[in-house]
Amino acid sequence: MNLEDHLGDIIRKARSMSQTSPAVAARAAELSETELATLEESGKVPGKFNLAALAELVGLHPGKLEALACGWRPASKDLSVWRELRCLTTAAGGMAVNCYVVWDEVSREAALFDTGWEAQPIAELVAGNQLQLRHIFITHSHEDHVAALGELRRLYPKVRLHSGARNAPVDQRNRANDFIHLGSLRITHRETPGHAEDGTTYIVGNWPDDAPHVALVGDALFAGSLGRGNQSWDLAHQRVREQILSLPPETLLCPGHGPLTTVAEETAHNPFFLI
Repeated sequence: MNLEDHLGDIIRKARSMSQTSPAVAARAAELSETELATLEESGKVPGKFNLAALAELVGLHPGKLEALACGWRPASKDLSVWRELRCLTTAAGGMAVNCYVVWDEVSREAALFDTGWEAQPIAELVAGNQLQLRHIFITHSHEDHVAALGELRRLYPKVRLHSGARNAPVDQRNRANDFIHLGSLRITHRETPGHAEDGTTYIVGNWPDDAPHVALVGDALFAGSLGRGNQSWDLAHQRVREQILSLPPETLLCPGHGPLTTVAEETAHNPFFLI
């Protein structure tokens, strides 16, 4: 799976976050403004330019950005380590989005994290594995993450809906120190606003065979990038650093778009973080 953000997306986001004008960024990169616009739009490198100076100007780690430009990708993940974790990707209007199903292997109790665009793949997975869908957890209420919610609530009328949204019709609004047991699994959450006011990261632990924790991060973080700071760039960056990258290095990170990654990989390779 390709990264959600190409090199140009990352530069554009960092330029927005640092409030750097196209003219100033182009000068640092030794590009024309037209060439910079092409880079940001396509991700394609317009010949030789000063990537390190541009990275320094907009607050990105030069070495990590260079590695991304040279093709860095997170390692492919073997989900059999967790056994009862599935990623489902649906697309509409050219936008692909991930949702995730987790279940307890003994009780067959299941939880869904976000809905994606379509209910059918989820319903097929639930039926095919003889699961009991008990909970739906919403990482944030943007359309691509909740599009199938109405249909899923019709199919599973007893499912409990969890969200950090203040005004949404939910069965259980996330509160500090809440946790949910799903058979032997334990689900907790951390608030990660910035991309969205109700941004929430859910953490699933207590896996069989001591498999690492799994963090469902929504659009707070992508492999090699950061979710757009619709609410606040500073808040988005701070919460990812404090609430997601503070998790154990082996923690599996499951974003709303793009490939799965880990805390260790993002700490080492995400150019938005200078650590």
